[in-house]
Amino acid sequence: MTAHGLENQFWQVGILPETGSSVAYGRVKLDDTWIDVMRPTPESDTGNVSLCSSFIMLPWANRVGDAKFRFRGHDYQLRVDNADGSAGHGATRRQAWTVERSSSDHIVTRFDSIDHPDVNFPFKFSARSEYRLDGRDFQMELTLTNEDKRAFPAGFGYHPYFVRDADNAVQVQILCEARFELVKDLVLAPAIPLTEYYDFRELRALGTDPYDDLYSQRSSNALAARIVYPNVALELLADPMFEQVLLYAPEGKPFFAVEPQSNANDGFNLYDKGMEGNGVFVLEPGESKTGLVRIHIVEES
Repeated sequence: MTAHGLENQFWQVGILPETGSSVAYGRVKLDDTWIDVMRPTPESDTGNVSLCSSFIMLPWANRVGDAKFRFRGHDYQLRVDNADGSAGHGATRRQAWTVERSSSDHIVTRFDSIDHPDVNFPFKFSARSEYRLDGRDFQMELTLTNEDKRAFPAGFGYHPYFVRDADNAVQVQILCEARFELVKDLVLAPAIPLTEYYDFRELRALGTDPYDDLYSQRSSNALAARIVYPNVALELLADPMFEQVLLYAPEGKPFFAVEPQSNANDGFNLYDKGMEGNGVFVLEPGESKTGLVRIHIVEES
């Protein structure tokens, strides 16, 4: 499957509309050489969304526990698609999106649930994805629209993977004041203060330790995280609606993920319980929600 390439003087990015409108690669130019900063997708695996550089999570981010939720007095059952019995990472990442328009530095794709009878969500919705290169920025924008006659709970996010360099020299900063303790990848209780091991409020080496942790209570309305390599620094900027940042760094793997997401893991069920910080938004019929994330190459001083 061939990626639609975007390029300017700072970025090379590949987009895979038929693979959930995912990202195949993200490269920056250093001394006239293109360097992968996002985990590149092997050409033979461009149809496998789980191996992509980044994918969209929509109309919820991360997991719905036991693949079921309750909303306004009604119970809804989703298909289980994770080994842990949950419904994971939304309903559109394994679906083909349609290209609305494209150019050398910009592509817009669309998804409409009415065209996909097997979509794993009990409400009708549409989504619009826009990828754009603007100078040093790689911009990713999502719009979710309620096409149903009923309101529904919603959330979305991005799952970008970054290269974990061979020398483990990459440094990470996450501008959040608290974290959720995860039990089998689900949130069960309100966020708690950061302890030293989990505290990335100041830039520090990622090292070789494993992480799979959901951060919350962002301290900046713009900057969500920083990723600093010996030769290039990136800023992950996200609209305030992306209330949570998940750090995923599996042990022994040459990649890690820093994921801006609106809702907490199992957000639909947390919303039904009235738990603070769940991050879920409700869309009434015809209503839309838009969120923008940017990966910015920091200019050398």
